[in-house]
Parts: sequence; structure tokens; C-alpha cells
Amino acid sequence: MSLAMSENSSPPPRAKRRFSERKARTLEQADQLAASRDEWIERHRFFYEEDWRYLRFLVPEGQKVLDLGCGTGALLNALRPGVGVGIDFSAAMIERAKAAHPSLQFIQGDVEDLDSVAGLQGPFDVIVMSDTIGSLDDCEETFRSLHRFCSPDARIIVNYHTRLWEPFSALYGWLARKRAAPKANWLSGQDIANLLELADFDVVKREWRILSPFHLLGLGRLLNRFIAPLPIIRKLCLRNYVVARMKPNAAAIPLNSASVIIPCRNERGNIEPAVQRVPQFCKDIEIIFVEGGSADGTWEEIQRVIGAYPNANIKAIKQTGKGKGDAVRVGFGLAQKDVLMILDADLTMPPEDLPKFYRALADGKGEFINGSRLVYPMEKEAMRFLNLLANYIFALLFTYLLNQRYTDTLCGTKVLSKKNYQQIADNRAYFGDFDPFGDFDLIFGASKLNLKTAEVPIRYAAREYGETQISRFRHGWLLLRMVVFAFRKLKMV
Repeated sequence: MSLAMSENSSPPPRAKRRFSERKARTLEQADQLAASRDEWIERHRFFYEEDWRYLRFLVPEGQKVLDLGCGTGALLNALRPGVGVGIDFSAAMIERAKAAHPSLQFIQGDVEDLDSVAGLQGPFDVIVMSDTIGSLDDCEETFRSLHRFCSPDARIIVNYHTRLWEPFSALYGWLARKRAAPKANWLSGQDIANLLELADFDVVKREWRILSPFHLLGLGRLLNRFIAPLPIIRKLCLRNYVVARMKPNAAAIPLNSASVIIPCRNERGNIEPAVQRVPQFCKDIEIIFVEGGSADGTWEEIQRVIGAYPNANIKAIKQTGKGKGDAVRVGFGLAQKDVLMILDADLTMPPEDLPKFYRALADGKGEFINGSRLVYPMEKEAMRFLNLLANYIFALLFTYLLNQRYTDTLCGTKVLSKKNYQQIADNRAYFGDFDPFGDFDLIFGASKLNLKTAEVPIRYAAREYGETQISRFRHGWLLLRMVVFAFRKLKMV
């Protein structure tokens, strides 16, 4: 008889997972400590508030959140979910969670065997594992089992103590509780990231937080806010955080159309070449010119070009505000297509490269696609030396600030889905109206939403018509302000 299964046969039922002796001891201790768990949190309120503060930064309010290893539900409640579900293997912990937070759902079950957890219904926008990874028997398989509970845009957030603090944590736990804790998995952030990658998740960012777990008469908060985020020092922090997304399935990303936004001021000679050079890289493309009070007849030229190319879907609008940032927001507000693309009217980013940006987004390589002028050699006179040097320096600074690699923050071409832009717009109040460029409104907004960034190198060309509208000193000062602003809003959380 063939051992192969027929097409209609179902796989054999999985054997019930058995706890290791270590995990069984962990469960026994969790049941014993359940009655004093909330008292423990209250005694160490400063540490937990610092931890939850950053998790709230990562998880927008109102999401559908699954908390794996929820304990008595304090973290899940602190995240203010629209729908919150907590799973824990300790019946005593779950009983207390239900009593303390009746608006949330709590289920007893093993997070390593979610298929057997009765009543667990996905998908979820966010899945959080706070410290739980320390007690798991098989971390990789646990991560792998999460896929069916993830929405297409879900984020997995895993946080845990850094390995540097292992002996101090073990000693403090013994002194405070007068008992030794069961041996835990002490995994570094890189270990966790690797396990997520093995389980077919795509790591978006890593971060380190909490230099002082104690209040210290207010000094602890100052250390955690101002000193802990600094380069090198942050690797000494108590907690590390890893954010991941599901590896994308390109077939599941429904992108069929694009809006190309072209902010323009005094660019009359570039209007028709822009229309001629934008390739037909998807089924449905619209070009939107946003004119910013030109003195060289740019608006009139746009009207002429619209009449000269009746088969092209070209729109035009005059901005009432000032600056490229306002022009981009005006254009995005008018756009109707699936993908939003910015193309600078000076055409120093060749329009012929737009298909590369569209393909990177449509194939799921990233959710925010940023152009880079600083990878390939650029044409002579394309960028002055001081500008080039400043761009290299700011690229290093923003890579640190954003926890994703950026080689060029000021390349004018940036691409994202209309859906993700709407989320950035909806959350704009966190940053406010701070950005005259338009680049950082999108970059910072994408970082706050934990969107995956991908960069597309382009060959930066010299301008053929008009003059640059960048002032190296005035705009350099603005860039320095952006660095300080980003540190305050993204690091001093």
C-alpha cells in the first residue's frame, strides 16, 4: 500500500504538545505567582510604564491586538486596543485578567499550540510577545504558527531583556521572590530577528530601550529619554524590541494604477518632457501637476500640454500654500490611484526609472520606496560638493534615527500605496505640520507606522532647464532641525 496521501485525505492530527520539564516548572511558578502578579507590577511600576510607553509608540490605538503570554492582562489593557485578546497557559493568570479587564477577551491556552486554543479568531493587526519567548520550547515553530492569525499588514512585536542583563535579572528575581526562576531562553535581538526570518517573517526594525529600570527620584526617566537612545549606549539598555511583518506575497498586493505627482515652480521647459518621458508601467496612470506660483509661464505651459496630449490622463491644480511639502499633500489629496509617486519637475531623477519604484512596491520589497542618488556615480554638475557631503552625513544620522537603512533622504522620488499614505495622514497629528520639504513628513510617518523601507538607486542627472531651488545653507539648517525633531519624536519616547 502506498504511503503517499491522496489529494482528498487530511493530514494526520498533531499529537498534543508536551511541555518540557523547564516549561512545566515555569507554568507551576506562574500559577503560584498569579495572586501577587499585579502587586509585583505595581511595585515596579516605573519599569513597566517605561516598557509600555514604547510599545504604545509602536502600536496605534484601536488596533486588533493579540497578546501571547498576557499574564494578568496589564500590557494588553495599556495598549488600548479596539479588540484585545490575551492568551496565557496559566489558568490562574487568566482568571485574574478576566476579572481586572472585562472589556478584553482572555483565553487559557498554550501559545505554542494556538490551533488547540478554543475561541481564538483572527486575523489580528498586531501580535505582541512580551517576555514570552523566554519560556517557549520551540521559538521558530511558534513564530511560524502565527501566519494564519495575521492580517496582510500585520506587525509582530517581540520584546525581551537583553543578554547583558541576564545575571542581574536572575539575581534580582531571586532576591525579590526568594526563589530561583526556571531557566529561560536568553535570546539577543539578533537571535530573535533570525528566528523570525526562519519562520518567514520580514524584520522591519530593531530598537533598544530602558537604561534605568528604577525611577531614581526622576533621574531614571531622564536617562531613559535622553541618554538611552544614543548610539553605542543604547546597546547597554535592558530591553530590546524587534518588529516584523509577514514576507509579502506579491499576488496578494492588488496594485493596478498609479498617480504621478509633479510639484513644479518655474519649470516651464520641463513640463512637456515630463509627460513624454513617463513610461506606461501599469494599466492606469494619471499625472498630476501641482503648480506653485511660477513667474515663467509654467501654469500656461501645463494647460497647453494637457490640450496637446488628450489621450493622457493629466490633471493640474494650483497650490494655495507654499513649499514642496504642501504641494505633495495637495497632489496626494487629488490622486485617485492605488500607488502614489512623487516626481520632481527638474527631471534630475529620470522618469524612465519610475517602473523600478512601482515594481519594488508591487512585488512587496518594501511598503515605502525611497530613491537614492548616492549609490551610482552622478553626472557632473548634478550636485555641488557641500550638498553631496551633507547628504552623506544626514543619511547616516537618519539611518540611526529611523532604524532602517537610508542612503539618501532628500531624493525627491518617494512611492507608497494610497492606503498607507492615508494612514500616515490620519496619524499626522503626532508630528504636526513641521516639514517644508515634504520628504520627512512621509519618511517619519512611515517609520512611526513600522512600514518596511526599500531603496531604489537612480542615476542622478544634471538639470537641463531652470535653476535649482535649493539653498545649501538655509536648507542645511532645516535639515539639522529635522534631525533634532526626529530624535525628539522617534527616540525620546
